Amino acid sequence: MATSAPEKIRVLIVDDIAETRENIRKLLQFESDMEVVGGARTGGEALDMARETQPDVVLMDINMPDMDGISATKALLDDVPYAQIVILSVNNEPDYMRRAMLAGARDFIAKPPSPDELISTIRVVSERAREQKKKLAAPAPQAAAPSSGMGFDGPGRRAGRAIAVYSAKGGVGVTTLATNLAVGLHTVETPAVIVDTCLQFGDVSVFLNLQVKNSIADLAARAEELDNDVVDEVTMVHECGLRVLAAPQRPEMADEVQADQVRKVLQHLKRMFAYVVIDTSSTMDDTTLAVLDVVDLLVAVATPDIPAIKDARLLFDLLNVLEFPAAHVLFVLNKMDKRTGITAEAVAENLKHAVDGEIPYDERTVTASVNRGVPLLLGDKSRPPARNVLDLMGAIKHKLVSQAKEEEEVKEIERPRAFGR
Repeated sequence: MATSAPEKIRVLIVDDIAETRENIRKLLQFESDMEVVGGARTGGEALDMARETQPDVVLMDINMPDMDGISATKALLDDVPYAQIVILSVNNEPDYMRRAMLAGARDFIAKPPSPDELISTIRVVSERAREQKKKLAAPAPQAAAPSSGMGFDGPGRRAGRAIAVYSAKGGVGVTTLATNLAVGLHTVETPAVIVDTCLQFGDVSVFLNLQVKNSIADLAARAEELDNDVVDEVTMVHECGLRVLAAPQRPEMADEVQADQVRKVLQHLKRMFAYVVIDTSSTMDDTTLAVLDVVDLLVAVATPDIPAIKDARLLFDLLNVLEFPAAHVLFVLNKMDKRTGITAEAVAENLKHAVDGEIPYDERTVTASVNRGVPLLLGDKSRPPARNVLDLMGAIKHKLVSQAKEEEEVKEIERPRAFGR
């Protein structure tokens, strides 16, 4: 029995320059799995053609005479919701990229695009178009009974756990620890996301060697209408599978993100992922306070030097004033070096707080890891400091499991008896 040929990728080209439309058409005509279904000169023509041809992928120019590409993208997706919009523009400023993604665009390519990049992008985004088509064609699922499983997105299922890594003093290795913990905690069974809330000068993307296209500013702008598809669009995927929500590309964009938006974004991520790891700024501002409202565990970091220990004492005092549960704090000493003469025992005695983890000082190894954009836990995990990070990860998991048991016990006590009076 003969099998039917695979369906071709239907491509609509939208550009006000006829030569550009023709050049792209000629390029794509040699791809056996693609079919150019139309070429539009204006945004208005694009909407009419999209309704008529139902394209899988739309190559959209930004600057057009009647309607710009961003406005056309919003309108087109109302009519053809599964269409994947790829913006083509000579202007590759981050603000344009951000606006395009907020409008619903799937990707952004600078003009003139290289043939390989354009063709590869069309193929990649077309897979999403096929998935969306199937979802739209599928009958609505019947309401299911609440699950008692360990999922992270649905009624009756346990939410994921949020872990913030924080220090009142900069330069103590917070981002290094946050990125490594996120990489270590992420598995197929326990998916993780790392969120960079250092809104002005966040470096999580640099530590993971990722090029930022979207950021937390894009999710914050949609804080009132978040869904899993939006999160998938905005977050980046590291080679290990970890999802990454980066800081804004430029410092001034931090002003667009409000603390309450950050809180709502984190709450939604907890419903999607087993672990939400949050890299924080050393400033105890409204954003950091919003993070504390959401987290299940605070990993407080200090180094064995007098200024950092003094700041750690101030932090513990502040947490007490904020009534943040002491049992939800895990205290770590990073860059431990015997040559300083300051021991973990002395720090614990001084702060009246146990030291839950120690990471040895190894400037050469850590600096190489950061400069390469390859976390320690993706290398040799049998040697310090990677081995110590693994130990810390074990302590975090143990603390979170203990918390979960305590919560279940409280629920059991509070649950009314079915037949009692």
